[in-house]
Amino acid sequence: MPQTLRALPLVVLALVATGSVASAQDRGSVDPKPLPPLANPDAPGTPAKALFGRVTTPAPGPAQPYGSYAKGCFSGGEALAVDGPNWQVMRLSRNRRWGTPHLVDFLERLAAKAPRAGWPGLLVGDMSQPRGGPMLTGHASHQLGLDADVWLTPMPDHRMSRVEREETSATNVVRADRLDIDPQVWAPEHLKLIRLTAQQPEVARIFVNPAIKKALCREAGGDRGWLTKVRPMYGHNYHYHIRLACPAGDDQCGDQAPPPAGDGCGDELAYWFSDAVMNPRPSTKPTKPKPPMTLAALPAACRVVLKAR
Repeated sequence: MPQTLRALPLVVLALVATGSVASAQDRGSVDPKPLPPLANPDAPGTPAKALFGRVTTPAPGPAQPYGSYAKGCFSGGEALAVDGPNWQVMRLSRNRRWGTPHLVDFLERLAAKAPRAGWPGLLVGDMSQPRGGPMLTGHASHQLGLDADVWLTPMPDHRMSRVEREETSATNVVRADRLDIDPQVWAPEHLKLIRLTAQQPEVARIFVNPAIKKALCREAGGDRGWLTKVRPMYGHNYHYHIRLACPAGDDQCGDQAPPPAGDGCGDELAYWFSDAVMNPRPSTKPTKPKPPMTLAALPAACRVVLKAR
């Protein structure tokens, strides 16, 4: 393993303040308890996340994503193996190591290529629930079985115990002031891994913290075409988020529009470091909590997927 990676800490770090990412990095449990049954699961107002979050097995039938990344589901899901030659799955208690076979196959192939970038193996975080759909915590997307989080911590040289997988946090590579990466933990291999991922034809987007995008722009060199897929997003300082395009021929799967042309390293990136974004003024108006998404907001096929036996 390169010296720069060997020095990276594999310890529980402070969590960022943003709710969704903090949830994604929360510790798991070595003895997870099943959720209590819902009193009236068929009520129209029941949150979809409460329904999909209680399903523990995939829907039978052929693999098919329905809807969009933040409003969808899928049938025919597969679980990524807990351990592979070049990967380990984290937070097993979440039961979020599911995806379409397209995603599972992609992660296995990416893991096999990672050592070429000087990265010993992938620590895979959240993928999707067994049938996709909204999650109880942590993500608005990851609903189609086409998204996966890969930690910015290199895989250690041993098979991690269950306790390690549930309680170890990913490495925060962003400086405390949020303006750049932390040079004490950022390594050239981080760039090589993200570049390798972006260069895969199946990848539609990679989401990273704006500070990471800044480092990638600075260090990319002359080969910059892959940077267009790497988009800045709040949080994402512990992991990078891979989003695959819909598989060819899946007409019930809603792709995003292609990313804007160019490397995204100019004014578009500078916006994320503006005072209005970095230090937003608190609203003086009372805010109403947004009602949770219900099953009616998802494609009709998701009702069938949810109830399939």
